[in-house]
Amino acid sequence: MIDGLVVRAAGRLLGLPPARARRVRTTMKIKVRVRDGVPLLTDHYAPDLPGAPTVLIRTPYGRGGPIRLLGRLLAAQGFHAVVQSCRGTFGSGGRFEPFVHERTDGLDTVDWLRRQPWYAGRFGMFGASYQGFVQWALAAEVPDLRAMVAVVTAASTRDSTYAGGSFSLDTVLTWAELLEAQTVPWLARQVELRRGQPRLLAGLAHLPLAEADRVATGGTVRFFQEWLTHHTPGADYWRSRVFDARIAEVTTPVAMVSGWHDIFLPAQLADYAALRAAGGRPSLTVGPWTHGSPGLFGAALREGLAWLRTHLADDRGAPSGSVAHPAHPRVAPVRIHVGGGVGWRDLPDWPPPATRTVWHLCPDAGLSPDPPVPSAPDEFWYDPADPTPSLGGPLLVAQRAGAVDNRPVEARPDVLLYTGDPLGAALEVIGPVTAEIHVRSDLAHFDLFLRLCDVDRRGRSWNVCDGLVRVEPGRFPVDAAGVLRVPVTLWPVAHRFRPGHRVRLQVSGGAHPRYARNPGTGEPLGSAVGLRAGRREILHEPGYPSAVFLPTTSG
Repeated sequence: MIDGLVVRAAGRLLGLPPARARRVRTTMKIKVRVRDGVPLLTDHYAPDLPGAPTVLIRTPYGRGGPIRLLGRLLAAQGFHAVVQSCRGTFGSGGRFEPFVHERTDGLDTVDWLRRQPWYAGRFGMFGASYQGFVQWALAAEVPDLRAMVAVVTAASTRDSTYAGGSFSLDTVLTWAELLEAQTVPWLARQVELRRGQPRLLAGLAHLPLAEADRVATGGTVRFFQEWLTHHTPGADYWRSRVFDARIAEVTTPVAMVSGWHDIFLPAQLADYAALRAAGGRPSLTVGPWTHGSPGLFGAALREGLAWLRTHLADDRGAPSGSVAHPAHPRVAPVRIHVGGGVGWRDLPDWPPPATRTVWHLCPDAGLSPDPPVPSAPDEFWYDPADPTPSLGGPLLVAQRAGAVDNRPVEARPDVLLYTGDPLGAALEVIGPVTAEIHVRSDLAHFDLFLRLCDVDRRGRSWNVCDGLVRVEPGRFPVDAAGVLRVPVTLWPVAHRFRPGHRVRLQVSGGAHPRYARNPGTGEPLGSAVGLRAGRREILHEPGYPSAVFLPTTSG
């Protein structure tokens, strides 16, 4: 009875439709044996509705707490909810190796579903982050997978792990520490969190990186070591660990939910584009969220329930579970939240039509749509022993992520600022953002980090989107004067700069520990310990027109 009260209260709080099932029967710790004999612990939440379809959630984060509540909520809404712990986690046998077993374990779990008397011949999948990766592992192979709800996730994590050719240190080491923390007693974990996670912070600051996992967790994390080793593009190691190669074959309807400050947003939008190019009709929602924003779960569940109800109707098109089938609340396939006080907007597709507007870097720290003029370059000194810190933006931990006032980092001498005049009218920017920077460096190995900011009337500088690229010999063209032309891809954006605000572009040599610092030596990623500081010159004249390209829309 208490569980029922909690579920009803949670449903009201999350804005869900009224419950459809009167009773939910729960069976815990079912041992689903996969092809190599390993048992995967599985919980089943069964509604008292004949012919109800199934929603499968496979997760490495346990089956209790919020996941148990999710299972009961799904069952109350009229679905058989099946929640399974991935191999090597929370009582399931074997060893957890990220991505390695998700295809075969998932296929064997589906085979088990098909043998259950309550299985109605169709199922959907739901989940965020890793719970989304496991969906993509099955998406091209299972005909009775009729719907997917993929939240802050992607078919491939390889490019997100090595964003811009660097290494996403904060994301990877923080995740490794989180997984290890699941195995320690609850009280010990709370003490570590109250202390501010000093071991994790020490690991993020440590060199060589091959020792950072031991500093952060007290032991060697196998996948962390492997990811430091197999970082080159096209490495065979990743071929069995990514699931985007067959995305054009996916016919399952996919609902995607993400946030403008999510770590996987570029990869998720690439999945959307690939599905559209193959003739698919995915749904896309991008909100004002980070990877773990509190509002993300409720929005994803509301969107997901509507999507699952729509696509898990039985083969006759009849509603599942003999209950009324509400109209899908979405009309347009794309819904985005436009920042700057605008709010939600529906679109027919992503990205919307836009004009590519060039904003040139100018002398005297200016940024302007006007053509560049002859000028001397600007310079800054980057020292990896005192790396430019990351502040906000797309991070794994929600409390540190998102839009923040950038003035503390902008006060550093190793950050160049290029700022436009106060806007006379609103400037709306929606779509992919890129830049091209002409740079000369003392060192052959270095990084460029760019961040687009909205400077308000009080002088506060709020990050909108950013991107980093790692430069090494031969990667980008260099002229006789030693100047490289470096293209930089920033995170996509949907933001309106208000009248009186100013557009700003930061240019620096890194964002640590979000990205591993570039030591400047060319040493291997995992073993580098030497640190070389050096000067960067940013050119902005007619022959070297450094600029950021903004997709502007009429609003």
